[in-house]
This record gives sequence, C-alpha cells and structure tokens, in this order.
Amino acid sequence: MTVVDSAAQLRRLLELLASGAGSEQLAHVPVDPKATELALRIRDTVAEHRRREAELAALFDTASDLARLDDPDAVLRSIVRRARALLGVDVSYLSLNDEPEGKTYVRVTDGSVSALFQDIVLGMGEGLGGLVAQTARPYATADYFDDKRFRHTSSIDTGVLDEGLTAILGVPLAIGSKVIGVLFASDRTTREFSPEEVALLSSLADHAAIALDNAHLLDETRRAVAELNAANATISAHNDAMRRAEEAHDRLMDLVLRGGDLAEVAAAVAGVLGGGIAVFDADGAALASTAGELRLSRSAVSASRVSGRAVSTEDGWVCAVQAGQEFLGSLVLGGGRSLGEADRRLFERAGVVTAVLLMQRRSVARAEDEVRGELLSDLLTAPGRNPAALLARGRRLGVDLSISHAVLIAHSDDVSRRRLAMAAARHAALVGVHADEVVLLVPGEDPGALARSVAAELTSTMDCPVTVGAAGPATSPWALAEAHAEAARCVASLLALGRAGEGASMADLGFVGLLLGEHADLDAYVTATIGPVLDYDERRGTDLIGTLRAYFACGGNLTRAKDLLHVHVNTVVQRLDRIASLLGEEWQAPERALELQLALRLHRLTSDRSG
Repeated sequence: MTVVDSAAQLRRLLELLASGAGSEQLAHVPVDPKATELALRIRDTVAEHRRREAELAALFDTASDLARLDDPDAVLRSIVRRARALLGVDVSYLSLNDEPEGKTYVRVTDGSVSALFQDIVLGMGEGLGGLVAQTARPYATADYFDDKRFRHTSSIDTGVLDEGLTAILGVPLAIGSKVIGVLFASDRTTREFSPEEVALLSSLADHAAIALDNAHLLDETRRAVAELNAANATISAHNDAMRRAEEAHDRLMDLVLRGGDLAEVAAAVAGVLGGGIAVFDADGAALASTAGELRLSRSAVSASRVSGRAVSTEDGWVCAVQAGQEFLGSLVLGGGRSLGEADRRLFERAGVVTAVLLMQRRSVARAEDEVRGELLSDLLTAPGRNPAALLARGRRLGVDLSISHAVLIAHSDDVSRRRLAMAAARHAALVGVHADEVVLLVPGEDPGALARSVAAELTSTMDCPVTVGAAGPATSPWALAEAHAEAARCVASLLALGRAGEGASMADLGFVGLLLGEHADLDAYVTATIGPVLDYDERRGTDLIGTLRAYFACGGNLTRAKDLLHVHVNTVVQRLDRIASLLGEEWQAPERALELQLALRLHRLTSDRSG
C-alpha cells in the first residue's frame, strides 16, 4: 500500500472516529491493526468522558433541584426519581432509619408496583438494606436471592419477590458519621452494578443527605419561628391582659378610696368584662346590679367558696366574696360569656375589692349602729338624765327628737335581730336593738298606720312574718320611753292574740288595748263603740242605751227585758232593730257584744263621775 493510500485510510479512520462510529465500522477500515486499536481506545476514552460529563451534569442538576426543595417529602421523592433515571433501573427506593426502634422503613419508591414491598420494615442488619444501614457501606448484588452475604428474612424476601426484583444496589445516606437511611437502585433482571454506578449512586446519596438535612433544618426552623411567633403573641396578649387587669384593679381601688359604693364598683367591673354584674350579700339579697335581675346559683357559690376561684355557670360566672374564711356575699357576671384566665382573675380581683368595700361598709355601719344604739338605749332607759343632751345627740345624727315620733317594735322568730334591724333601717329615723327587740323611731302622727305599713314591708322583705307593735306619737324623751313600753305590750298582745305578721297600735286592739294601754282614752273608746246610739238618743230624745243595757242585763232574753223596761215585747224588738241599724248587724257577735258591754259600763262610770 502506498503512502498516499495509507494516509487516505488513516483519514477515513479519523473521520469515522470523529462521527462516533461503532467498533465494527472502525474495524473494517484497512489500516494497521495498531492504529485501529488506538482508534478504539480513543473512542472508548471519549465515550467515557462523555458519560462522566453527563453524570456530572446530572449531579449538578440534581443538586440544583434539591437546593430548591424545602419540603422533606418532596426532597425524598426527587431523590428516588433522579436515582432511577440516572442509573436506568426498574425500581428505585429509599428507606429511613428509626433509631429508637432499631428499624429501617421503606419511605418512598419510584417504579414499584407491589404494596407488600412498599411496606417492608427492615431490622438493623437484616437484608441488604439493613446491612448497608448498619455498616454505612455500599452493597450490591446481581442476584438477591442467591446472595448469602446478608441475613435473609421471610418478610423482606416476600416483599422483594412480590416486586420481582433481582439485582439491588444500596448506598448509605449519611450526615457525617450518622447514617439516616439507604438509597436503592434495583432491576428485575440479573445485573452487575459497576463501580462507576456505585460511585454515581453514592454521590447522589451524598447530595440527597445534605439536601434532606437542610430540608429538616429548614422545617425545624420554620416550626421554631412559628412557635416563637405564637409565644410572642401569647406573651403580648398576656401583657395586654395584665395591663388591663392592673388598670381595672387601680380603678376599683380608687373607687373604694374615694368612697365609691357597690353600684359604682359593679358598673366598673361590668364596663371592663362586658357583661351584667350583680352583688349579693351573704343571705342572697341583691345589693347592687347593672343589668336586670341576675340569678344567683347557690351551688356555684358553694363551689367558689371551696376552690377560692370564680366558677362558671350556665348563665355566666359566680365568685364568692370572702374575707379570710368569712363569707360576705357573692358577685355574679351575666351574659353567658366565656372568660380567659386573665379576665377570670380580674373578676376574682373584683371579688376582693368588693370584700374590702363590704368590710368597710360594715365597719361604718357598726360604728353608726353603735352610736345610734347608744342614743336609743339612753332615750329608752334614762330619758330624764339630760334631755337637752339627748336632743343634741339626736340632731348630730340627723334625728329631730322634738317632733312627733311613733315608737315601733318589730318582732320575728325566724330572722336575727341584727338582720331585721338592717332591713328596718330605711323605714326609721332611728333604729336599734334594745331589750332583745328591734326598736324604731318613725316620724308620724298615726302609729297604727305606720305599724301596719312597716309590718307588711318587712314581712315581704324577710319572707317571714314580722309583727310590729306601735305607740305614740311622742315629742320628748320621756314620752318616747313611755311609748316604747306601750309598744312592747302591743307586740306581746298581737302575738298572744295569734296575729303574728300584723302591725297595730293599742288603739287598734279595741278593749284589749284599753285594758293594757298605759294612758287609755276612755271617752274615745266609748264614743268609738256606742257613739252612734248615744247620738241617736240625744237627737231623738229616746233611750236606746237603756234598752241595750236591759237586753245585756237579761242575758239577751226578750221577755225578761220587756218586763224590766215595762214595755211590750214588740217594742223591745223594734228598739233592738234600730240599735242594729246604728251599730251593724253583727253587734250581737260574742266579741262585739263584749266590747259593747264594756263601753256601756264605762259610759255609766263617766256619766256618774260627771254628774
């Protein structure tokens, strides 16, 4: 072959090499075998470089893709999908270690068709994957079931068989020296994995482990940030609630210090908590309210007393008002709203402030009661010691003892004297407990009417019978003391007569009052009882009074009466009919007849005395 021909064939060989021709085409070029061998080596080297370049590009693309992912699950799916594509295998999958349990779980698969395989759990050291996870080294097998280098288990082998896998390559996913899982590439036919493929899958696993760790760190950071934001929000809300509670507490204490009453405190609490507030005393009587009629739950009050905290009810909240172990009353928040911890404590603070106010009010009331009680006792026990001083003391307490006052005594067996006195205070100028009875001085000229009015109102307020006896009116300390004694007899008379829960004066008790009264007005009694008959006799010149005396003297016997009067029986009947028209049809009733006979005797006595 000439030099020219050799050069042409060599050029032909280079052209085929440059075009990427296969080994068979290069072998048919008639050149020196050494040149052909060299050409084949050059082709293989170029192919290897191209393959490496493609792998590097794929790894860069993988790293770029993983860097953009921040969801751990998305990272895992991307890893497995890219592994299958790079190695050109039938199935790729990834398992993650659970160190506390000592297990490895298949987490993500790509190309898998077996549910049994996707649920495989490997113990540390079991199967090829367990061996990789335990040793932190890559392992590959061309035929899984014939490979005895690792421990086979029925559960793993069953899953691999169900998926139809034969060749498996596993490489560790490691962060530093810690293996967090295993990345697998597998085929359903026998296959020898080259060192380059092992290195490629290991490089992908390294990228994946870092990306997975970053995703976990990012996820943890997000959770930490979310928790921090939630904590900040909680702290901010708590600070706001604390500031609001402090402002409300300061406002309530300012009300107390300025002499505010229960109504003002209730209004302030209602304004802060946004609901109706009612204050009740220890007996359940309403002391103040900002909204209608709020119900008091006795069971909720008991629960609040035991726990020392506000208690929720169907309608709202209840807080017991206590001073140490002493129960003073309760607060009720209506509206059915829920209370957070801060508002609940604010409501409880309002209970403390209410306790302070009730204690303060009780102290003032006790001081006033003591002063008023001393004055009342001095009036009733020593009215003559220094009347001018008594009048002056009354004026200092806002009581003018020089004007007409009725003396009333209120009695009840069902309530304490102190509670009865507190309820009676609004009806009297001066009230107190004296001689174990509640005594009232009430301005007025009609003791009987005042007694009836006060008895009715106290009976309604106390929800039990309250009997009130009255006397007067009196305009001096001496007269007040005498009226008190008569009022005491009047109360005793009402109770003896079975008239508990009523109010009356001695004048209202008829002849009983006449018998028991200290200063009985006989003429007035006679006039009130038989006055119409006396007036008739005076106008007509008749003697119906004589007929009435004769009738009672004969025990109601008409025959004896007509003989005593020396008239016909029909005349007696006619006269009695006239008396009935003047005194009323029930004048012969036993009680009325007794009063008439007493009046007739008193009339005779006063007539004889005047004659």
